[in-house]
Amino acid sequence: MITFTGCELLADAQARFRTRTQKPPAKRIAAGVAGRRREVKVGGRRVKVIDVHAHCVIPEAYALLGLKVDDHRGPGIGEVGQRRIGEMDAQGIDMEALSINPAWYRAERDIVTQVIKIQNEALAGFCAKYPDRFVAFASVALQFPDLAVQQLVEGVKKLGLRGAAVGASVAGDEFADPKFHPFWAKAEELGVLIFIHPQSTPDLAKRFKGNGWLANTIGNPLDTTIALSHLIFEGTLDRFPGLKICSAHGGGYLPSYAPRSDNSLRVAPDMDTGIKLKKKPTEYLKTMYYDTLVFTSEALRHLAAEVGVSQLVVGTDHPIPWQSKSVDHILKAPGFTDAQRRAMLGETAARLLRIKL
Repeated sequence: MITFTGCELLADAQARFRTRTQKPPAKRIAAGVAGRRREVKVGGRRVKVIDVHAHCVIPEAYALLGLKVDDHRGPGIGEVGQRRIGEMDAQGIDMEALSINPAWYRAERDIVTQVIKIQNEALAGFCAKYPDRFVAFASVALQFPDLAVQQLVEGVKKLGLRGAAVGASVAGDEFADPKFHPFWAKAEELGVLIFIHPQSTPDLAKRFKGNGWLANTIGNPLDTTIALSHLIFEGTLDRFPGLKICSAHGGGYLPSYAPRSDNSLRVAPDMDTGIKLKKKPTEYLKTMYYDTLVFTSEALRHLAAEVGVSQLVVGTDHPIPWQSKSVDHILKAPGFTDAQRRAMLGETAARLLRIKL
């Protein structure tokens, strides 16, 4: 069984070793199920809208990790699927790329092997049941890079998964660590998309306490900012120039303050470790992809200006209601051409995820 849930569950699991699902309002679910499927058009042309940032969990796999998911979405995967599809129809989302936030980076090898097998097979089976509505990212056990490589290959070549979903670090280790190079090399070789979803910033847990849900509100974007900065400054993106990386939440804070990166080692040359980058740090931003989960038209305009419209794809964080108007967010933002809107809504994601339009 698949349970649909949102990104707050990982933080809950890390903090309390249990999880809970976010139940959308009954009226919104009913409207989606009973209503007609919203068809999105741009310039008179029908657009297939593809959401790259949508969550679920597999309760059976979580149980192996000693975690619990309160499943109140219905007893069967078919019912769960229909409910989810109703919500997508209401929003105008034609397809979702499902991912599971990693809560297993500290698990032992034998346990995590079972967890990933269960998850990837369940994801593949669910997508096969609804092939015109869902694709999925494989889960991988990055704490064992050799195992993660095997899981990625099997997930993509055997199960038909479209890439992998990873956290922003692995049990405190940065992705730029050379031990992860084999994984990046295999992802580059396969030409598949790697979706980075943050896991808050655990080292700052004490400072995140209090009102405002700061572990997620600012912790998640910060986690992504750190991860991408290491990939740039440690030369990982130079070593694997063909990598296809997509970051949740608009890439965190990095695109909003990127030029500071271009000046950092000029201002503090003593901090230069001798790794010579082939480009300015800001130029690497234009080689990666980002979801559009930012909250104003100005934020979307600024993100596009910094990284390029061609690098943007829809992200909703479904079913967590961070952005339930993701389609209108793109349709109504001023300054974009029809071609650019079509690209953001689905054409770029279709190319990255090998979805036929």
